[in-house]
Amino acid sequence: MDTAKTIVQAKFHVVYAWVRRRWPLLAGAVILAVALFWLPTVYANLVTRSVRYDLTRTKAADVPQKDVAVVFGARVYENGDLSPYLQWRVQTAVKLYDAHRVKKLLMTGDNSRKRYNEPVAMQRYAMKLGVPKEDIVLDYAGFSTYESCYRARDIFAVKSAVLVTQGYHLPRAVVTCKSFGLDVVGVGAVRTDGGSSVEAREWLASVKMVPELTFKPKPTFLGKAEPIKP
Repeated sequence: MDTAKTIVQAKFHVVYAWVRRRWPLLAGAVILAVALFWLPTVYANLVTRSVRYDLTRTKAADVPQKDVAVVFGARVYENGDLSPYLQWRVQTAVKLYDAHRVKKLLMTGDNSRKRYNEPVAMQRYAMKLGVPKEDIVLDYAGFSTYESCYRARDIFAVKSAVLVTQGYHLPRAVVTCKSFGLDVVGVGAVRTDGGSSVEAREWLASVKMVPELTFKPKPTFLGKAEPIKP
């Protein structure tokens, strides 16, 4: 027993001595990792501050006029109802449409499964709110913010747009779409619940944004161009 205890103590002292000699390097590595994790979100928030709007503080009529509102998808329930987050996004887009800030709504979301269709659910809800079907365009392969922005430019020939999503998501959405040369501003929809968890995921998504915008991989689907008509 004493021998085993002595061996453990010896190993501990070896490890302790190793850490003590290298702690400045280890501390620097930790600080660098934290900085790299936080920097993309901080950067996105700073550079997009002047082009982000909140309809709780700004009238829809004061948002700059653009060709299209790009409405980012979110969860749709099995019965076809929109989650609260998505309801607010569509409602916000309809306010912009009614205020003549945009002429068309581009509903971009996930339709990767036969019985799951975010764009169609968004379209139905917008039509209930009074938007004519002919002014709603559907992007069935908007599987991520990056892919939605990529396809908005290359498939739907969008040049200027108001991006509609929750405020925590807006900085990354604006930076991503601007990287494709789009003239965009962002309008934040009201947030309803789940704040801390979704914001944590947003920090991780912002880290992922860096290699995406650096290497610009092709989206899952491209296909034939379908320019949005005025």
